[in-house]
Amino acid sequence: QLQLVESGGGMVQPGGSLRLSCVASGGPLDHYAIAWFRQAPGKEREGVSCASGAETTTNYADSARGRFTISRDNAKNMVYLQMNNLNTLDTGIYYCAATYYYCSGYEPGPYQFWGQGAQVTVSS
Repeated sequence: QLQLVESGGGMVQPGGSLRLSCVASGGPLDHYAIAWFRQAPGKEREGVSCASGAETTTNYADSARGRFTISRDNAKNMVYLQMNNLNTLDTGIYYCAATYYYCSGYEPGPYQFWGQGAQVTVSS
């Protein structure tokens, strides 16, 4: 059973940056695609970015493209989300999630494993 734990959330001013980390245990990370989702208060959970397993291809939702970068270090069982030029619309709880091998879009349903979430607040 894969387990995921996020860290690195916090409060930042608009225009600032944060890096989220997700550490995985319980399985070889290169067997899993890892995605980042976020959920703002009163809104549905939405996908932000995803990195496939061993092939390490990446993709981004429109809201993240050009500002966020996903990366992974399979040897360390770590996945990161570097977030730059943050704005208030980026506020929410950020989750890392996993499914087997290949990214499965940005709906939460196909992802079987989830972390507990990390709060990101962008405010002046």
